[in-house]
Parts: sequence; C-alpha cells; structure tokens
Amino acid sequence: MKRKHILISALLGMGLAFASCSDFLSVDKYFNDRLNEQKVFAKKDYSDRWLAALYSNLVNHQADVASKGYIMFNFSDDMYCGDRGNRYRTFKFGEYDENWFNDSYDQCYMSIRDASTMIQNIDINEELSKEEIADYKAQARFLRAYYYWLLLRRYGPIPLLPDEGLDYTASYDDLAVPRSSYKTCAEYISNELALAAKDLPLERSNREVNKATRGTALAARAKVLLFAASPLNNGNKDMAELVDDEGNCLIPQEYDEEMWAKAAAAAKDVMELNRYSLYVAPFREHDVNHGYPATIVPPHNDEFSDKDWPEGWKNIDPFESYRSIFDGDIRPSDNPELIFTRGANQTQENCIELARHQFPSSLNGWNTHGISLKQCDAYYMNDGTDMPGMNNYMPADYPNRDNRERPKGYVTREDVEEGRYKPLSEGVYLEYANREPRFYASVAYNGSVWDMTSLNDENMRYKQVFYYRGQQDGMRPSAPEFWLRTGIGVKKYCNPQDAFVKDGNPAGWEGHRVIDKADPSIRYAEVLLIYAEALNELDGSYTIPSYDGSKTYQISRDVNEMKKGIRPIRIRAGVPDYDASTYADKAQFRKKLKRERQIELFAEGHRYFDLRRWKDAPVEEATPIYGCNMNMTEKYRDLFYEPYVVPSLPTVFSKKMYYWPIPHQELKRNRRLTQNPGWTSFD
Repeated sequence: MKRKHILISALLGMGLAFASCSDFLSVDKYFNDRLNEQKVFAKKDYSDRWLAALYSNLVNHQADVASKGYIMFNFSDDMYCGDRGNRYRTFKFGEYDENWFNDSYDQCYMSIRDASTMIQNIDINEELSKEEIADYKAQARFLRAYYYWLLLRRYGPIPLLPDEGLDYTASYDDLAVPRSSYKTCAEYISNELALAAKDLPLERSNREVNKATRGTALAARAKVLLFAASPLNNGNKDMAELVDDEGNCLIPQEYDEEMWAKAAAAAKDVMELNRYSLYVAPFREHDVNHGYPATIVPPHNDEFSDKDWPEGWKNIDPFESYRSIFDGDIRPSDNPELIFTRGANQTQENCIELARHQFPSSLNGWNTHGISLKQCDAYYMNDGTDMPGMNNYMPADYPNRDNRERPKGYVTREDVEEGRYKPLSEGVYLEYANREPRFYASVAYNGSVWDMTSLNDENMRYKQVFYYRGQQDGMRPSAPEFWLRTGIGVKKYCNPQDAFVKDGNPAGWEGHRVIDKADPSIRYAEVLLIYAEALNELDGSYTIPSYDGSKTYQISRDVNEMKKGIRPIRIRAGVPDYDASTYADKAQFRKKLKRERQIELFAEGHRYFDLRRWKDAPVEEATPIYGCNMNMTEKYRDLFYEPYVVPSLPTVFSKKMYYWPIPHQELKRNRRLTQNPGWTSFD
C-alpha cells in the first residue's frame, strides 16, 4: 500500500487531482496493471519499455526544435510562419490564454512522476547488471531533470516535488505544493544532472544515439545555469511581483555574479570530456553536382586562410560544414557536434516538416516559413564585416544599425560566366552577394537555386525560384496563405536531395525522396557559446568545482578562454575572429555574442528564449518586421527590394510574455500555485 500511496501522491503533487471516486479507482487499476514493480522493473524488457516511454514524451509539446503544430518557439523576430495566420497572430500578439497550446505542463509532470517511479524501483531488476541498473537510473534521473528544465524555461519557477515526507492521506489542500524560487529550481536541476552524469556513459552505440550520455547531462546543465545567470532571472527587480502563495519573491532580487562562473564551469565540464568537436566538411576541389558545389574560398585573411582546421579554414568547406549539420547528410552517430537529439522522432512536426514548409510552392512545398530582413541583415559579409546599410531602416537608436547605403544592382550573365558573386545566379540582387557561408546555408533569397538532385527529370532539377508578385512562389490571390510575407525564405534543414510530393505524384517527380533530419536539440557549438558568454560577464575570479568534484576551475574573464568559445565557430564559418578591441570591451563583446547566437543557432528554438533571458524582448520582439515589398512584380524589382514593414506580421511584446501562463486547471487543482504576472489567476 505504501508504494501505491507514493504513486497517488505524485499524481496529486503534480496537480493531477481526482474529480471523483471513479478517478481514484482508475488510478488504483493503473497501479495494479502498470506499476506493479515486480512485473515491470524486475524484467529487462518491461524496464526497457518504461524507459522508452519516458523518452517518447519528449516529442510534440516537449520538443526543442520543431514546426508549429505543438510549439511556436521556433518563431521569434527572426523567423515566421505564414500559414495558420490566426495562430501566428495569437502567438505574436500575446492573445493566447492558459489553455492555448499548453499541454506541456501536465505532460512534463506526468513524465517526472514516471521517471521518479523508475529511479525508486529499477534496483530490483533481476536481469540487468549493476552497471546497467546504474545507467537506467541515471537516464531516468536525466529525463526527470530535463522535464523540469522544460517547465522552468517556459513557465519560470515551478513546484519541485519531494519524494518523501508528505502525508499522502491528507486533504488535497494539505498536499498542495508551492512554486520554488527560480534559483532553487535551477540548482536542483543542476544537481540532478550532475548526479546523472556520473553514471551515464561517455558514448553509446549507433542504435542508441537518441539516449542520454554524460555529455548530454552536462550540456543541459550548462544551459540551465546560463539561464539562471541571465538578467531575467538574476537580480531582476522588474520581476518582484512574481511571488509564491505566501508573497515570497520567486526571482532573485540581488544580482549574483557567481552564477555566470557556475555556467562557465558547467560548459567547461563538457569541453573537458574531449568527446565533442565542431563538425567540418573537407575542402571540395570540384563540383560533385550543382547541389554539392566546389568550395567557395573565403577572402584571404593573413591569420586564417593558410592554416588547416582548427587554426584556419584552408582545408575545410565552411558552407558544407554548416549545412550538413542540419540537412541529414551526416548521420547523428557520425556527427561529433551533436550532443542531444530526438532524431527524426518528432512525429508530424519534425525537422522534415520545417523543410516542407520552407520549400517553394513550385517545388511542392508549403512556401510559408520565412526570414525577417533583420535576420537576413545579421549575417556577415564573407570578410567578416557588416553588410553596408545593415538595419538602416530601423529607428535611429536601434542597436546594430549601419547608416551606409545598401548594395544595389543585379547579377548579370557575364558575372556568372566570369565566376563572380558565387553562388549567386543571374538576376539575383547584389544585396545577397559576398555574404558569409552560413547565409547561403540558411537563407532562401529571391532568385536562389533549389537543387532536388534526386529527381529523375533533369529539367526539374536546379530550379531558380523568385518571389515576385504574380509568380508561382510570390503573392497570389489564389494562394492567400502560401507565400513568403518578407520575400526571404529559409534553406536550413533543406537537403539538395529532398523532393517533396504534394497531392499525388506529378509527372517528373518519380525520384521523390526526403532525407531524414535529426533535430539539433543540443550541439557543441551552443556549449562553446555558453562558455564565451558566461566568461564575458565576470569581473571577479571564482573557484568552481567540476560536476563530480574531481577538480576545480579558476573562472574569470580570460580573453584566451573566451576565444576558445568563439574562435572555432567563426573559423568553421569561414569568417575571421573578432579583433582585440572587441574582446577587451565587455559591452561590445556581449553585443557580438548575441549576434553570433542569432546567426549560428538560427531556427533551432533558441532566439525566443534568448531575447527573454537577456531582457531584450521588449525592443526586439516589438520592432516592426521588415522584408521585401511583396506587392511588386518583377517589372518593378527595384521597389521589391526597398525595406518594407510587413503589416501581416505583428510585433508586440508585453511583460506577461516573458513566461507562459500556467494552465487554469492546474491552478484549480493545486491551491498553492500562483499565476505568472499579467495572466489571469484562478479565483
């Protein structure tokens, strides 16, 4: 009976109260049928199924990277979706309520319950070795902590559930659990991830690539501590109104610089594993075909052009190095950069769906996911300088604004024949010329070429796509949803071998093929960026133990250490490292670091949360979205490229949008829960 009471308490403590006696009896049956530990945890097969179910709940509402069917967090000021316009407007205007796309709260706590059940019972297994039992328990501990992290990132401070110590026969009001402070939540999750890491293996077999490893737990820990150190959650007096049921403030009101040191040390733990590295593709001498072109060599740089990776880019292909991480050309098991992924297991909202929504209509895609002009401008020129006129349409006080005139003119046939402006084709606007490789791997600019090398019909390969009004991929009355509001599309996650079929199998599409794409939930580039960002914020020096206490790190704002975070990412991208003056200036480096994350981590679900943790959302999310003037036909192409405010893409930010509202039903079930500021509380 005691074990049953533990189960029931977990259900109650997570807000899953019972509306009637029949609900209680269904839990009793649930216990007898599913949670009889002698049947489940004593056997390997049943334990494997239990663990698999824990992982399976990381999809849909608990995704990190996905299309818009269950989460909207891939869409911020950088990327938008044009279809399901009412949903997008509701999201961007903050007009959603406690019940809108909000199953995550309930589902995460159910998974936390199931993870706790496994942690408490897996020791009885009769078919696993002690090492295997330790691994299973560590995986469950990681998953429990990760579900807590998904809650904390979305909702802010949350209830942490005690394993023991409550009288589970008490009334519902007595069993209610209040929200813990943000710092308490972050420290608990951090400690649990460190504990899990001690028993998780450093590597797994190819068949287990989606399972947690030591690096997975440690990298997640670095993310948790980075958020805890950030302005939103560290000394934020603007959040004094976020309180528990007794009026205690849940956001630390005093700034604690050491939190940055802890985040840096956590990232260092991952780096010290010597398990991960940035993926690089080798230099390609010749075109394999149009989809896999010869390496475009960056402009000469005295420091990097003549050195091999990792000191330079002489022997790598910066474009392919970045593109292949996302488009499925390298398997997850072969990618040294991939730390955690759900693989292609995100049901109908996976990275394939991102690609499908990015493909043009003329190529059987949905043609609805696009990029803001702000994001387009963020990418550097191929020599590492800013694009002339970057953000010059923004208000005068907008950061990262360049007052120069923007490039004008178009690529001519002679330019193409002479090999100028690669990889641009004839008719492409020169604003898109001479940009860094990550731009060409991510941005579907007007006139870019879509390859589809797998098609049998050669006439349908290598299609140049324009978004002028009246053209098949431009604004058309016959397709009110399926056109790019800014005239700038997305190439990230799209593979040159992809060929989507819509409404049957049209003639010429016999080669239909779509490459599986593993979602990049956590990759090593992010860990390096965490390290550099955290170090930059320090004034003092701190002694921080490693996750397992085996050593200590001296953490301070050391420029040589900061370069370990930024320099490899820049070199891999084929652009020079920052100059000495940038590294010497904390504010300037912070500005550059934010932009580096905006570029490197684009369309991976980071920007939405980054803008909030930095407290930049009131400016960035409320600044109008600019793009090309989609009312213009090709005849008026010069006007097409004049920066234009897109009226159908709303830009609003209010304080309540820092955190998601807690579901109304959870406030009813747990009387000690409090609602986030700005949202309607249960009365």
